[in-house]
Amino acid sequence: MCVLAIAWRFHPRWKLVVAANRDEFHDRPAEALHRWKDGNIIAGRDIRAGGTWLAVSDGGRFAAVTNLRGHGDPDPALASRGALVTGLAAGDVPAADQLAGFNPFNAVLIDKDDARFLSNRPVPVSQPLAPGLHAMSNGPLDPPWRKTIRLSDAIARWLADAAHDREALFAGLRDTSPPTGDPDDPAPIFIDNPVYGTRCSTIVLVDAENEGVIVERRFDRQGRAIGDTAIAFNWG
Repeated sequence: MCVLAIAWRFHPRWKLVVAANRDEFHDRPAEALHRWKDGNIIAGRDIRAGGTWLAVSDGGRFAAVTNLRGHGDPDPALASRGALVTGLAAGDVPAADQLAGFNPFNAVLIDKDDARFLSNRPVPVSQPLAPGLHAMSNGPLDPPWRKTIRLSDAIARWLADAAHDREALFAGLRDTSPPTGDPDDPAPIFIDNPVYGTRCSTIVLVDAENEGVIVERRFDRQGRAIGDTAIAFNWG
């Protein structure tokens, strides 16, 4: 996944609002969003490595990961970032000294009423995430990149609109505005490319009563929407 924005305890009606895009090679196989048989995790699944990029659980958890640029190619000897998300969603939070054992990542974990940001480059970090509006991509948390600013603004507009139409969040995730030209900000929110592009957009909504829904919209090589899956859950 390459970009996500999160509103955490930022609005009286909504405990959590997430808008995220997963960017990946189109020929890398994946399963659509579903409830996993081996636990209470709700997520898509990367078939090659077996993990996931974003997940929720009925136990009151949300987890997501992005890779970090500027630290070389992934090392196959290190643990899968997808396995990290699977573990976080199941309540398995690595100690700080274990984070270096994964390929470079940023991650967010919501565990009931606690939120944390985790990363492992240049040094391992596990720190509380304050209530508010946050965004991350392939660099530091809340960087002033055009795509993270635009996606955060899309969530803020959605929260300010009493209609709270999910399609408005999907529209924000479909933004193909070009990047700024900064080498650290190399891609738009939505990457429309037949080889490597946005494979799916995901929205997570959890209201103040702990009723939640996760919605995944998938795209083909031509950037056409090819299917939606929505699954309700409860964090009570």
